[in-house]
Amino acid sequence: MNDTPASAPHQAGATPVEPAGILRRQHSLATLRSIIAAWDERKRFRWELEQMAKDNPHLIDDIGLTRRQVEAEIAKPFWRR
Repeated sequence: MNDTPASAPHQAGATPVEPAGILRRQHSLATLRSIIAAWDERKRFRWELEQMAKDNPHLIDDIGLTRRQVEAEIAKPFWRR
């Protein structure tokens, strides 16, 4: 018979539990910079696309997009692909 309870955190294979069950991922500084750069690029791309749609709407047809596709892309928040 085993004297230790089955839920003891010091047992082999047990993983520590974060408060409220949240497991935190650790990112390196380079990874965070990469994420921020991607967000910045998306924000810039969507701003430029919006300007193109306003100033030169005929260019939207030239790149093969519809007005609805452009509006959907512009409406996305910067963190979404």
